[in-house]
Amino acid sequence: MRTVNLINVELAMPVDATQPYDDNNIFAKILRGEIPSTKIYEDEFAYAFPDINAQAPTHILVIPKGGYVSWDDFSDRASDTEIAGFVRAVGKIARDSGLVEPGYRLLANTGPDSHQEVPHLHVHIFAGRPLGPMLAR
Repeated sequence: MRTVNLINVELAMPVDATQPYDDNNIFAKILRGEIPSTKIYEDEFAYAFPDINAQAPTHILVIPKGGYVSWDDFSDRASDTEIAGFVRAVGKIARDSGLVEPGYRLLANTGPDSHQEVPHLHVHIFAGRPLGPMLAR
């Protein structure tokens, strides 16, 4: 129960993706084992776990092991090896979860207009039902 309270407090603030990486964010704490999570996948580049506030029947979060605030930060500062490893991990997780044939959606928010809630790059994998249009009209 305490984990949920920590997450709810942290998620209340919008993220300015131009700020330096804060190694006290919730995903950094998960990577360090300070906050428990249910591991779906892990390799040297990525860690994946179910979102505790699932927005679809399947809702997996994939985070890079390195400290990157957003997709912009990651694409600018990560090594080619880290970028390739992370992107390949996202694809492997989708394949291993049986999501390719029925389909899935990837989402990575950057900054306040996108409603980024944690200042650590993360990709959402949504699946398990028809997801409708990409954006509300």
